[in-house]
Amino acid sequence: MLNPEEDTEWNDVLRSKGILPAKEAEVTEEQIVNLLEDTIQKKQTQKQARRSSGSSLDELEDEEDDAALQEYRRRRLAELREQAARPRFGAVRELAASEYVEEVTRAPPDVWVVVHLYDGAVRDCALLHALMCRLAVRFPHTKFVRAAAVDCVPGFPSAGLPALFVYRGGELHAQLLGAVALRLPALSEPELEFLLGREGALDTELREDPRPRRRLTDALAEQLGTDDW
Repeated sequence: MLNPEEDTEWNDVLRSKGILPAKEAEVTEEQIVNLLEDTIQKKQTQKQARRSSGSSLDELEDEEDDAALQEYRRRRLAELREQAARPRFGAVRELAASEYVEEVTRAPPDVWVVVHLYDGAVRDCALLHALMCRLAVRFPHTKFVRAAAVDCVPGFPSAGLPALFVYRGGELHAQLLGAVALRLPALSEPELEFLLGREGALDTELREDPRPRRRLTDALAEQLGTDDW
């Protein structure tokens, strides 16, 4: 079923033809700051108008409001400057074996690097790559890369593919090896976001595992010694 809210090439074509309504633009940080500036200006205009009334209480309230708005403005600008100074990536980069050390273990100490070792013949690797591409756009401050396992780690066991490694400051923080550890082929984008966020690699708001609980038959549950997984 067509979802008109999805960001797909087909939906973009339909919007350009007028078949789907234009998607509402997201409010940017710059627009938020401009809106705040307008609010401060309006408050100052109101304060000047109230001064003619001679109400000391109104003037005190205006000064308190102005101080609160100015403090919020100061904090937002500081956050924006900090974000602007952070490296941005926004896509999954393909690495050659010769680039691995420089791009992964020698990455800046404040950058999280998510490495996907893959084999083009393994279908689950393609699924994982598609999910990583989506997360790379949503979390541009995390560095997503991938490399052919046969080039970077000759003899890497195929049972361990796809493989994810999480680095920061040149140190390995986590690894997920193979389809079972990565919940493939049923892995969803929120699940991958949770798994990487749990390691600190993503600034995600997900705090609980979004993986749906799947009930097993009584016979299988008895065999595995569990009620669900």
